[in-house]
Amino acid sequence: MDSKPTTSPAKSITRDDSGSLDRTLRPETWEEYVGQTKIKENLRILLTAARERGHAAEHVLLYGPPGLGKTTLAHLIAKTLGTNMRTTSGPAIERVGDLAAILTNLSPGDVLFIDEIHRLSKSIEEVLYPAMESGVLDIIIGKGPSARTVQLDLPPFTLVAATTRISLLSAPLRSRFSGGTFRLEFYAENEIGQILSRSAGLLGITASPDVVRNIATRCRATPRTANYLLKRCRDMAQLEGGDLSSDIVARTFALLEVDTLGLGAPDRAVLDAIINKFGGGPVGLNTIAAATGEEQSTIEDVIEPYLIRQGLLERTPRGRIASATAYSHLGSM
Repeated sequence: MDSKPTTSPAKSITRDDSGSLDRTLRPETWEEYVGQTKIKENLRILLTAARERGHAAEHVLLYGPPGLGKTTLAHLIAKTLGTNMRTTSGPAIERVGDLAAILTNLSPGDVLFIDEIHRLSKSIEEVLYPAMESGVLDIIIGKGPSARTVQLDLPPFTLVAATTRISLLSAPLRSRFSGGTFRLEFYAENEIGQILSRSAGLLGITASPDVVRNIATRCRATPRTANYLLKRCRDMAQLEGGDLSSDIVARTFALLEVDTLGLGAPDRAVLDAIINKFGGGPVGLNTIAAATGEEQSTIEDVIEPYLIRQGLLERTPRGRIASATAYSHLGSM
C-alpha cells in the first residue's frame, strides 16, 4: 500500500458535479481500473482485435457479487470501442416490445448493457437469442390463424450483460456470449487501498496510509463498500471541522456499527445467536431467523456468505456452526 498520504489532484469534485458523485468516482480508463487483471487482459485482446477489424465485438457476460465493478467494465468496453452505450436492466424490459424498441434504435457498433439480465422473462430471452446470434429480430404480428412473423435486420451491436445470479440464466442464453463469460473476484487489501487513494483525491481530501488501511480492512473486499465508508468518514470530518484522522474514522465506524472485520450489527447478531443462544450450533436457518428477527433469505443470501468467507461460520447438513474464530472475534469486542 502506498506510504504517502493522498492529496487532492487537479481533478476534484466541485459543488456543481457532486450530485453525480458515484459516477465521478468511477474509473475512466483501464489504467485507473484497479484489479481484475486477467479479465482486463482478455477484454483488451477481444476489443482491440474487433476494433482493428472494424467489427462489433462479440457479446460479453460479467458476473459476480454486487459492487465489484461490472458496470464500470461495461463503460470501459464502450469507451475502448469508441461507440455509444445504451443502458437498461432486466426488470425494466417487461414486454417483447420493450426489447424490440431498444434493439431497433441501436446504431452500428453500439454497446447494449443489460444489468441484472437474469431477471429477464423467458419469452424475452427467446427473442434475444436470434438478435445475439444472427442479428435479426423476429416479431409476431397479429393473433390466432392470421398471425405472421416479421424478421427485422439489426445493426451489428455488442451485448454486455451483468448478473449477480448466473445460475438463473438459461443455458441457451449463456452459450450465446461468444466473447466470453467472466467472473469478477473480490479485491485484495492493497487493491482496495489504491482505489481508496484515488477516490480520496477525487473527493479533495487527504487520507493517511493508516486511514486508508483502516477503511480497506472493513469494506468486505468490495470497492463500492470502500467508497461508501470513505464518503461517510469524509462527512464526519466535514461536520467536525477537521481532517480525516484515525479518530474520525474510528468514530464513524462506531456510529455505523462496523467492526474491524467489516461485520455490521446484523452479522454479529447472527453469530451471537448461534454462540450464546444455541451453544455454537449446529442450528437450523429457520431457528436463527426466528432468534434474530431477520428473514431467512436475508441471512442465507446477504449475511452468511461473508461470514463463511471470513471463516466465522460453517454450513453443515445438521445446521450452522460458529467457528473458533467467531468466538475469538466476539470475545475481543
